[in-house]
Amino acid sequence: MCGIVAYIGRRQASDILLEGLKRLEYRGYDSAGVAMMNGKLHVARAVGRVANVEKAIHDRGGFKGTLGIAHTRWATHGGVTERNAHPHRDDPKLGHGIAIIHNGIIENYASIKKYLAEKGHTFEGETDTEVLAHLIGELYQGDLEKAVQAALREVTGAYAIAVICEKEPDVLVVARKGSPLMVGVGNGEYVVASDASAIVSHTTQAIALADYTVARITREGFRTTTVDNIELTAEIRELEFDLEQIELGHYDHFMLKEIFEQPAALRLTLKGRVDSGKGQIILGGVGEHARRLATAKRVVFVGQGTALHACMIGKYLFEDLAKVHSEHDFASEFRYRNPIVEDGAVVIAVSQSGETADTLAALQEAKQRGALALGVVNVVGSSIARETDAGVYLRVGPEIGVASTKAFTGQVMVNAMLATFMGRRRYLSQEHVSMLLRELEAIPAKIERALEWSGRIRTATAKYIHRENWLFLGRGVNYPVALEGALKLKEISYIHAEGMPAAEMKHGPIALIDNGMPVVFVATRNSQYEKVLSNIEEVRSRGGHVIAVATEGDEDIKRLAQDVFYVPECIEMFQPLLTVIPLQLLAYHAAVLRGKDVDKPRNLAKSVTVE
Repeated sequence: MCGIVAYIGRRQASDILLEGLKRLEYRGYDSAGVAMMNGKLHVARAVGRVANVEKAIHDRGGFKGTLGIAHTRWATHGGVTERNAHPHRDDPKLGHGIAIIHNGIIENYASIKKYLAEKGHTFEGETDTEVLAHLIGELYQGDLEKAVQAALREVTGAYAIAVICEKEPDVLVVARKGSPLMVGVGNGEYVVASDASAIVSHTTQAIALADYTVARITREGFRTTTVDNIELTAEIRELEFDLEQIELGHYDHFMLKEIFEQPAALRLTLKGRVDSGKGQIILGGVGEHARRLATAKRVVFVGQGTALHACMIGKYLFEDLAKVHSEHDFASEFRYRNPIVEDGAVVIAVSQSGETADTLAALQEAKQRGALALGVVNVVGSSIARETDAGVYLRVGPEIGVASTKAFTGQVMVNAMLATFMGRRRYLSQEHVSMLLRELEAIPAKIERALEWSGRIRTATAKYIHRENWLFLGRGVNYPVALEGALKLKEISYIHAEGMPAAEMKHGPIALIDNGMPVVFVATRNSQYEKVLSNIEEVRSRGGHVIAVATEGDEDIKRLAQDVFYVPECIEMFQPLLTVIPLQLLAYHAAVLRGKDVDKPRNLAKSVTVE
């Protein structure tokens, strides 16, 4: 959600911090701030974009110094105001000059705030982070690292923090639990960030901090400990993407870039993992659990948002290809409802970032109950990747646009591979698997053909952008695609859209259809094609305008739909990899035509690391 950047080294920190914040803007935020050390603490905060903080610093003559912290905030406690923006300071009466930035939520902040108020602390704003700053100040006795450790032993909740102090002008202390944080290691300098995109332009060497880790960093080096001051050994690894991957290039928006990157991204997802000639799938660590997968009695997918739609498609894939009882659940519901996890259960957590708080908690709950825990994530070394028994990385590259596109198709592709892998060990013949893998290998080229419709989709979409209510309908494995199409339109164009099974429309929602209402059908040729045509007739008879996603060569559908977008023919179970493409483009063009900020939709965050 929020973004953290911190720097200590020999270069002027201001430009590095502001550049880092701009790299993190895609994560979603409502205010920002910078604190730098130069003899004393200098702080600038502002509501709105990073540019507003940049202007505030410029208006004050610029900030000098080689140590600083910076933050983009997505409000959780307290309104969107300058006084609630980070960085926060400790109580000035103490004279320590401590400043902190924080991602996550301190759940027991109210009781700590009451305790501190009784000791005479006064608070400027309404945030849990300010309470943590005051607690560190209260515990400070000349050693910032020890004060941070002591404070973190008193808090419950999630945090990634960076802390500086006027009394220790050459020390940066950072820590994490449940919210991502990494330390980029350079030559005599360190860049700390909540996301590798803020680090990669400075160094490709980084340490991903584990939960309950505290790092004390100076220009000469660093050490890592637990919150109980037990020394740890940090593992420095190579970041797996380069600067070019997070640059916009010739595209107008990151979302459009990532939509068009999908063919190349999925080729990387498949590379080295499938051999259609031999009918083999190689999935690294998952192979170690082949026996448990072969005898699994139930598969449960957990995720949130777009990832949940990939989970729903996973349910169809596993039941069809692996012949195992499968279900999907909101991770936020699974973790709290006392779920039944019997012997032989497999739980698959799906998340782009690998840091989604509810999905991580659901995974941990499943593991505690004895399930085999698998992960389908994009970010190497993320929390979910570390918690699972095994998993499969998407390998689709960094996704900057808040509205997920290539990560979604990557998730569906991995779920298809997992279902085929499992099916081969249960019921599928080698010949059948070879056929399925040939179909998967053909998907990237078919997506390239579907992308050729972008201009015509824009033209068609322009006719409907004044309408504030849309329906998206599909059946079978394309029902989750309808949900995903509706979500995309809502996320970035702010048009109200509902996705549902096409047959459900008659059970109430049909009352919404009036003259000219846009109704999007996923109507490709498959086992339920004739049923979908009947549903289209029902919408037409009530004045709705039908937009259909159909199979190439289907001329009959033209008499039923005002607009048709075609995708290449594909076996039914893999159709979502194609049918979602026109819906991604439709949402993108609708947002652009309505003048919305496509890559930074209001109120949304890229990675939801709090409940």
